Amino acid sequence: MHPITDALPATLCYLDGEYTALRDAKISVLDRGFIFGDGIYEVVPVYGGQPFCFEEHMARLDRSLAELQIVNPLSLAQWRDIVMRLIAPGGNAPQAVYFQVTRGVAPRDHAMVRGLTPTVFVMVNPLPPVADAVRAKGVACVTADDFRWQKAHIKSTSLLGAVLSRQISVEAGAAETVMFRGDWLSEASSSNVWIVKDGVLIGPPKDNLVLTGIRYGLLERLCREGDIPFALRRVSRDEVFGADELILSSASKEVLPVVTLDGQTIGNGQPGPIYKSLYAAYQQAKQRNAEKQGATA
Repeated sequence: MHPITDALPATLCYLDGEYTALRDAKISVLDRGFIFGDGIYEVVPVYGGQPFCFEEHMARLDRSLAELQIVNPLSLAQWRDIVMRLIAPGGNAPQAVYFQVTRGVAPRDHAMVRGLTPTVFVMVNPLPPVADAVRAKGVACVTADDFRWQKAHIKSTSLLGAVLSRQISVEAGAAETVMFRGDWLSEASSSNVWIVKDGVLIGPPKDNLVLTGIRYGLLERLCREGDIPFALRRVSRDEVFGADELILSSASKEVLPVVTLDGQTIGNGQPGPIYKSLYAAYQQAKQRNAEKQGATA
């Protein structure tokens, strides 16, 4: 056995109606998720023992399943019950719940097979926070052409494009790979990308060329509450390099300031005031969610 395989955790996971140790969970080699990447996934952060933006994540799961013509096998209440059981042992520590639904098991054939029972898998991982020292300094990123497919809005398990794009930044010693389709900003390998210019937070529009992160809606709300102008539109490469601030957002990064891109300084080379305002508002939103959900549990 490989040492990584030997070290797989014994934490509880959910697979097709059963709770079992993660290291013991097994699927068929003919599962279409394994053979084709024919499935979708979601990742929901958990703070203070409560899932954060749970309904929004589940709505995106529904949208992705509909794009693949897979019927959601569980109700919102059933998904929540699974989540609450799996996160309970973690107490109030930050966690990330990973959901995966595939079309199911069938003889290998590219055509969609009707009437299959979807494979449903859910697991929980620790969600280590970005270090305060990293946030205070900001991170470096690199750029690349967005060589992925034209249906980036589907949160598909077919993530080879994301793997290859992330490796570009790994090999460059950078935090992320910011991608462009031609001259236009799309997203990073596993993050959405935002610029700040003249006090306005600006991101690419919601279309098939980006995976609209849950933070899209959250940041729009936080901007509204904080009187920060917010806009979605095409963003050029020159605008990115000429931005006052450059910010990443994702479930694991929350919001994270980028201070250099391809070795060029962004803004004044320090995390900016819009980032700082959004990060503080984000922490307040997490606390309010944990208190509200905990009170209604």
